[in-house]
Amino acid sequence: MSRAPLLYVGILFTVIASSLGLITLPEKQLVGLEPVVDDNGVARPVEPGGAVAEGRELYRALGCLYCHSQQVRPQGFGADLERGWGERRTVARDHIFDRPPLLGTMRTGPDLANIGARQPSESWHYLHLYEPTLTSPGSTMPPFRFLFQEREQVLGRPADALELPARGEGAARIIVPRPEAKALVAYLKSLDHGYAVPEVP
Repeated sequence: MSRAPLLYVGILFTVIASSLGLITLPEKQLVGLEPVVDDNGVARPVEPGGAVAEGRELYRALGCLYCHSQQVRPQGFGADLERGWGERRTVARDHIFDRPPLLGTMRTGPDLANIGARQPSESWHYLHLYEPTLTSPGSTMPPFRFLFQEREQVLGRPADALELPARGEGAARIIVPRPEAKALVAYLKSLDHGYAVPEVP
């Protein structure tokens, strides 16, 4: 007796079950998710636009997601909450405007889902991008100095000039962020999932 029909039925069942479990049901769960509106009428998450959208693309192009995740794990699945990486776990609603979601592949560096709330200072971000060990001793992150330019200081110091320890205030040349660095920092500062969501009581 041939077992080929039984094998074909098993293969067909596996394909259908996989399609339902991995494509159809998750899509049905995510369709219709809307931003949460707080008591002040502010909707979150905010759809990225302008410099934030440009910074997001730069984040992708530089491969930041290969060392940083953007998903705070729930209690009992790691020490994310204890480390202060977020006030709550990440939910699907946090990424409704992300195309594609930049959840990351591993964690060589800390999770960035809430870096905008943890580090609201632009100068901190600029300094960290220029020389990561200045803000995070022992960091293995490479410096992104190509996002900055060195130029002569004329008629006063620009507000966004980096305060580098070795150079001090009287240095003749200054380091300032390029537009790409400003866009990347705008994106990083936008990463704040501290708002309340119905999925997390």
